[in-house]
Amino acid sequence: MKHILTGCILSIVILLCSFTSLERRNPYRVKTVVVDAGHGGHDPGTHGKSAKEKDIALKVALQVGKLIKKYHPDVKVIYTRTDDKFVELHDRAGLANKNQADLFISIHCNAISKSDIHGTETYTLGLHRTQDNLDVAKRENSVIFKEANHEENYAGFDPSSPMAHILMANYQSAYIQNSLRLASHIETQFEKRVNRKSRGVKQAGFIVLWKTSMPSVLVEIGYLTNQAEEKYLVNENNQVYIASGIFRAFKDYKREIESIAD
Repeated sequence: MKHILTGCILSIVILLCSFTSLERRNPYRVKTVVVDAGHGGHDPGTHGKSAKEKDIALKVALQVGKLIKKYHPDVKVIYTRTDDKFVELHDRAGLANKNQADLFISIHCNAISKSDIHGTETYTLGLHRTQDNLDVAKRENSVIFKEANHEENYAGFDPSSPMAHILMANYQSAYIQNSLRLASHIETQFEKRVNRKSRGVKQAGFIVLWKTSMPSVLVEIGYLTNQAEEKYLVNENNQVYIASGIFRAFKDYKREIESIAD
C-alpha cells in the first residue's frame, strides 16, 4: 500500500511538472491592444479647409477597436480617448504600459506645405531619413507645448531641435522589429486592399512611441492639406475602409507573431 501511495504521489508530481512545463511553453499571444486617437480637446491637430485631425482620428480609432472586438473578442481593446478630450502624450503611453499592452496603434492625419502630396505613411520609432519625416515628428511632438509641466515630463525635450529628435530616435527599442512588421502589414493593406497610395513605412523620433514598452506604430492615414484627400477622409464609409485596413493588418500581424511563437 505504501509503495502504491508513493507511486501515485510521484505520478501526480510528474503530471503537475508537465503542466507547468507546458504553461511555460505557451506561445506568445496578442491579448491587449491600445488604440490611440491622436490629439483631442484644445489640441485639434492639423486641419484642412474644414476638417480637423482630432475628429477624423477619433472616428477611425473607434472603428478599428470595434472591428477588433467583433472579430477577436478574446483581445482586450483599450482606447486612450473615446471623446473629444485632450490626453497628454506621456499619459497615452503610460496607459499602454500600465495595462501591459501587446500593441500600441496611434492614428493621425498628415499635413505638408505642398498641397498635391497625398497618401498614407506608417511610422515606427527610429532615425528620420528625410527632412519631411523630421517635420512630421516635430509637428506631432509639438503637442507637448499644450501640456502642463512638459519640461519635467519630457526631461527638457525640445520638439523644435533636430538634434533632440536624433538623440531620441537612436534609443534602442527591443520592439523595433515587431513594430516594423506591423507597420509593413498596415501599408500593404492600405495599398493592396483599401486602394490608397502608400508612401511606405518610415521612421522618426515620436515621443508617444518612445514612451511605450511594446511594439508601437503611428499611422498617418492621409493629408488634410490635400483637398481631394480631405474630402476622402471626412467620408464615413472611407473611414470604415481605412479602419478595416488597419484591422486586417492587425489580424495578419497577430497570426504571424503567434505562429512564430508556436
